[in-house]
Amino acid sequence: MHDEQTSDRGAWVVLGGVHLLNRTAPRRPNEPIVLVRVPPQEVCQPATTVIVRWNALGPCPTEALHPGGTRLGSARIDGGELFPDAIAGLALRGLVGAEAAPGLVPLCYLAEHPGGGYHAYAQIRFHPEDSCFVRTTREPVGHGPVEELRWLDPVLTAHAESSTALNNHLRYFRKHFSGTELEFKYTLDPAPDIWSASMELLKALRDGELEGCRPEYREEFQIHHTENHLFDVTGPESEIGYASFIPTVTAGHVLKRKWFTEDAFARREELTSGLDITPDRFEAYLGEDLGLEVRAMPPFRRVRYDIQCESMRTGHVYGIFVDRCALLAAPEVVLSQCELEYLRSRSILDHDQDEVLIEMERIDNWLCEYLASHGWATAHTFYSKRSFLRDAIALRPELAMS
Repeated sequence: MHDEQTSDRGAWVVLGGVHLLNRTAPRRPNEPIVLVRVPPQEVCQPATTVIVRWNALGPCPTEALHPGGTRLGSARIDGGELFPDAIAGLALRGLVGAEAAPGLVPLCYLAEHPGGGYHAYAQIRFHPEDSCFVRTTREPVGHGPVEELRWLDPVLTAHAESSTALNNHLRYFRKHFSGTELEFKYTLDPAPDIWSASMELLKALRDGELEGCRPEYREEFQIHHTENHLFDVTGPESEIGYASFIPTVTAGHVLKRKWFTEDAFARREELTSGLDITPDRFEAYLGEDLGLEVRAMPPFRRVRYDIQCESMRTGHVYGIFVDRCALLAAPEVVLSQCELEYLRSRSILDHDQDEVLIEMERIDNWLCEYLASHGWATAHTFYSKRSFLRDAIALRPELAMS
């Protein structure tokens, strides 16, 4: 589904030599540029991220041009036949010729601006099934008919200026509020089956029920199954919070530290990876090596399903986590939660980091309504794992020895 406002605007996927993106060769005179006219693909306006799924495009008017605007040829090509196996298909090869075809890739997604000119979205991921683009232009560029290619130089310049970010292996991520966890929590009571609840939530995002957001491109779902050894940090005063040791698949443990005196939305957080210590040394490590005053809490097993939610408008990525924690020594003592957390951002255009807070509040409102409509939770809470363990011990003191 696309906004009705976008339906009368022109949109194109622009194809050209991969060297124009990775800068492995200089731009060549007379190399072809291909305009593939497509239905507008933005799910909101303004958009930061655009996903193009080739098979969903249908027949597309396609025109090959030289940089000066000389027309090489045209054809009507079905979207699914543009790049089978991420290689230019037969129809494209016929338009651009045998020499240019092997290096042909999507360069950008081009969206006509109502006031004139075009916005460009650089290609950052390209697959046989789909491609991901992020906006590189703040203002429209290249006024005039799209076939005159006046937009091409500013678009390639914008890509070159940000090539380190756009071409990096993460395909571009930054993190606001570094060292701080921003998180809403919702206690699920009565607790649903977390797998089916996660699948329903994921489907709701795929179906566009959260306006302007979709599952993160090619990273929409993760599964975590871990044991946690958590220690309540009671002093010094500046260190109050908790420390949790989480085993890794390869070797050693990750130490997660959180600082807070009360459960809250924003909390300082720090991860230390690669600790080669065994569980019998956890408490000594915290006390002797780090100088912390701690109280051991009952170990628990956590099963967590992560739904990665990407805002198409801002590029911010949020995690919607559905998890279940059960004490190892008393599996009937369970905490089930849903969590909304800011993770990272996919945008080369600067955004005010306070925009994250505004957007999280909007998603929180939607998620609260969604959970309430299913009878799982009626409001968010800041009830932490530490508070859950403290309460469990208060009710059953024998668990403190587990």
